[in-house]
Amino acid sequence: MAFQLENIQKKEKQSSQQSLDIDSILKKEITLFGSSFNNKKKEAFYVELNVLLQAGLTLKDALELMKHEQKKANDKKLLENLQEEIISGRNFSEAIKKQKVFSEYEFHSIQIGERTGNLDKVFRELGAFYQRKNQQRRTIVGALSYPMIVLFTAFIAIVFMLKFVVPMFENIFKQNNTELPWLTKMIIAASDAMEQYFFIAFLFFLGIVIFFRMSRKKVWYRKMSSSFVLKIPFIGEFVRKVRIAQFTQAINLLTSAKVPLLNGIQLTKKMIDYYPLQVGLEKVEKDILLGKSFHESIEQVPIFDKKMSSLIKVAEETNQNETIFKRITEQYHQEIEYKSKMISSTIEPIIVLVLGAIVAVVLVAMYLPMFKLSTVIG
Repeated sequence: MAFQLENIQKKEKQSSQQSLDIDSILKKEITLFGSSFNNKKKEAFYVELNVLLQAGLTLKDALELMKHEQKKANDKKLLENLQEEIISGRNFSEAIKKQKVFSEYEFHSIQIGERTGNLDKVFRELGAFYQRKNQQRRTIVGALSYPMIVLFTAFIAIVFMLKFVVPMFENIFKQNNTELPWLTKMIIAASDAMEQYFFIAFLFFLGIVIFFRMSRKKVWYRKMSSSFVLKIPFIGEFVRKVRIAQFTQAINLLTSAKVPLLNGIQLTKKMIDYYPLQVGLEKVEKDILLGKSFHESIEQVPIFDKKMSSLIKVAEETNQNETIFKRITEQYHQEIEYKSKMISSTIEPIIVLVLGAIVAVVLVAMYLPMFKLSTVIG
């Protein structure tokens, strides 16, 4: 999403264009299905909006410049729709809300920026938010790519052996009135069952996916799914850290915009769609209304860390909420980066070991008939 600045002073044009050209090269990546406005595009979108607003352009002019530089028709149409909404008199947050590709978190963040006059700062924070998400995704995908290639290759090899190699040995054994080894029989039976019931299993799996997709907004599903994920080793703690980092980043944004703490908690509940956090913030909100301090309320909610309540206590005593929350946000993002690398480095050998065990069992099942056949022939 590169762009050119033609309506500002020459120095600003050269410096901004140089930095953005470098940034666009770093952000450039190949996508197979580029019709959706994914997180990679959102990162570039908010970063460019922040730079353009700081350069002195209006939001409408910034969207106009970015629109003409789009190569994909869907992206150009999206920016055109946003621009038309602004021209018709609507706020940018209202224009964002009408587009399905943007989340509630983005809507409320931009709405706060409009009300407080810190829209460029909100764009910068959203750009940083999506940059972190993209970095985490690249780390995990990079770690899983090799095991997935191994899995695919092993699957093709196993299917080939079951469909073509094993039946040949089965026929030879039948001709010699010799039974196949029990392990080979089990592998063949599993292959036949998979082939026979594949369509039924596919429909069953598809039905489950559709059911959960339809139920994802219901309270029972949100409660059950979040509770299940939190109990998964490594993954649960990682998800919890990600959600807490979103919370601290939102509170940091709100406190820097001089939004009262209670209002900030109420807004954060709407911004972050995560059931355990929303339930916890409801309890925190009630405790604050009853006269408790923020750090005392946080201590009673299991999803929050003890160190977080200690730092918030310091913030309340020193009246440095913005500084402390910024520090907490940075700490959580560092922990998330570390945990994402740890998870990826842990998952890779586990997948390789599991694949190795499966392939070893199948190979043994394939070679047992060969050894037995040599004995029969001899």
